[in-house]
Amino acid sequence: MNSLKLGAAAGAMALAGSLFMSTAFADEVLDRMKADIARSVGPQTQWDGPTDGPKAAKDKSIAYVSLTQNSSGNADSARGAEEAAKVLGWKFTLLDGKGTATGGADALAQAIALKPDAIILGSVSIENNKTLIKQAADQGIVVIGWHATDKPGPVADPPVFTNVGTDPWDIAYTAGEYAVVHSNGTAGVEVISDRQYPIVVTKTDAIEKAVKECTGCTLLSEDNGPFGEVPQRTPGLINSLLQRYGDKLGYILTFNEVYFDFAVPTLKAAGIDPSAPPHLIAAGDGSESAYQRIRNGQYQIATVPEPALMHGWQLVDELNRAFNKQPPSGFVTKVHLVTKDNVDADGGDKNRFEPSNDYRGHYKKIWGVE
Repeated sequence: MNSLKLGAAAGAMALAGSLFMSTAFADEVLDRMKADIARSVGPQTQWDGPTDGPKAAKDKSIAYVSLTQNSSGNADSARGAEEAAKVLGWKFTLLDGKGTATGGADALAQAIALKPDAIILGSVSIENNKTLIKQAADQGIVVIGWHATDKPGPVADPPVFTNVGTDPWDIAYTAGEYAVVHSNGTAGVEVISDRQYPIVVTKTDAIEKAVKECTGCTLLSEDNGPFGEVPQRTPGLINSLLQRYGDKLGYILTFNEVYFDFAVPTLKAAGIDPSAPPHLIAAGDGSESAYQRIRNGQYQIATVPEPALMHGWQLVDELNRAFNKQPPSGFVTKVHLVTKDNVDADGGDKNRFEPSNDYRGHYKKIWGVE
């Protein structure tokens, strides 16, 4: 065999080896994601939160500052906190920022003026409100967050006792994984984001990382959808995506499924079959309408909800620890994926994610109010 043939043969072998390695890697990624999805859809019956802590403090007042009560996550975490506060005999006040960063800041200022013992920031950005939070801390008000920054746990500057929530990276990466797995590694994905909020930046990046790890998938684009303008902006954006990508548009993913409340009528008007692409997947937060869409096969195929009612109880438990000069519990809830196969489990029959783990009983036992 002459040198030309030897070179061609070597090149062919190298190409074959490269293709084999690429295929093996792709299969490995898909298998890993399938295993992740299998874990995330399981029943939520085991209590893995704290089992001890201080007894209930007396005569406390808390103000819950919500970015928007139109989000089921904010609404349910506030309701859970109010429910738990009532059990302890604490005063509870709710303030609504009406869906804008400015409104959230105004509501926070109003909360400080009330001089409560503690303020809960429900999706109100810690990073964007440092001055107000420091003002609260200087007055001896304990500040705690729910979805107030891009990860769970305490914040040093400004001083926030802890931020409660499931890890937003894990939530969104799981949503991205489901698009990969559902498509068997061929997904064409659009991501709707609003990068003015750090937690949304984290979720967006995690979705896109999962899609990019799939060699047979395509991240079509990321489009901005201001959270405070969802009703006005979403229909036009969905129409634009349908025109821009046509059959390539397999999946639309976003950080909060309130967008889908306004996407679905647009898809219907465009004559899209409810079981056909584009499939909708949300990296939060398990609204009543989302559960209904998933159950009835209406465009949305999955959500990664959080146990917001349970988080409300956790917020009160964390505050009780702060009032008793103890550290945060460190409890971070695990990711749970809801699809049509498990949509009626763990509170799904009531159109919300509520783990079957008797969290109320566990917290009451810790507080000594059984």
